[in-house]
Amino acid sequence: MHTVRAFTDEQSRLLVNLRQRYEAWIAIERERTALPYDLRRKTVGKYEYLYQIFDRSGNGKSLGNMDATREAELKAYREKKTELKERGSILQSNLAESAALYRALRLPLLSSDAGPILRECDRRDLLGTHLVVVGTNAIAAYMIEANGFILLPDETEDFDLAWIATEQEASEQTVWQMLKAVDPTFTINSERDFQARNARAYEVELLVAPSRAGTLSGRDQPRPIPLPEQEWLLLGRPVDQVIGCRDGSPARIVAPDPRWFALHKLWMSQQAKRNPLKRPKDRKQGFALLDAVAEAMPHYPLDAVFEAAIPSELQDCFDNWQNNTTAQRRSDW
Repeated sequence: MHTVRAFTDEQSRLLVNLRQRYEAWIAIERERTALPYDLRRKTVGKYEYLYQIFDRSGNGKSLGNMDATREAELKAYREKKTELKERGSILQSNLAESAALYRALRLPLLSSDAGPILRECDRRDLLGTHLVVVGTNAIAAYMIEANGFILLPDETEDFDLAWIATEQEASEQTVWQMLKAVDPTFTINSERDFQARNARAYEVELLVAPSRAGTLSGRDQPRPIPLPEQEWLLLGRPVDQVIGCRDGSPARIVAPDPRWFALHKLWMSQQAKRNPLKRPKDRKQGFALLDAVAEAMPHYPLDAVFEAAIPSELQDCFDNWQNNTTAQRRSDW
């Protein structure tokens, strides 16, 4: 019995094209993000100043009196902004074409709410360096990695991110500023301050391993509770894929090594603290994902080297999967 139903050649080609077009587009977006929000002339009394504007409310600071140097700075800024906008428009049109084909070919889809969050993370160069996707939304990335469909439950109506930065971030509100840029209606759940929720009740939870908790600013939000089991999701080699969303837009996902993600899911399915309604799904996801790794991801080997790295808390999970796989093969005979 196969766990993975391989993509067609047409689907695989589309995935390559989508990735290439997305990478070209996001490079332009990062350049645009690196520019000041706006530069403007401002007259105060008899004098003109060059102001850097920080946000849509018009908050900003003076960069000094307008002189030849400031004039040149303003001109260069406007020319660069126009150039990037024009180049980005062309690339976005090409990207939209690939994203529409992605959906038409019925490839794995993310929720429409997850896409804007992931794209804003990528604009700010946070994916894979500061944040990774650790919830069910990661499953779509594992399907692309396996080059085929994996029979698993659909994504849930929430979004789980893990903070993974190894060094203290310069910004005091890296995550919160990102979320507010996506949707200014995001607020912190007063009863669960590791969770943000927007006006449409879409929830974003932030998780962190104890070894990375110290790199998250004390002023950032949401405020995750350090969980020892999150340490396992830092192991191995992350998956990095571009996925289509239900609204026809693309997004990039960086997710943990599928082997450790699967074992983490199996471990969660055994925990009394876990929501009993979620535990059966955790078990199905863990077994199916390990099956998919064994079947279609040889670059993530389940060999003796990997087994030797499995901590004692996860050994039973791995053994159960092996026994389940053996029993399944016998039943297929």
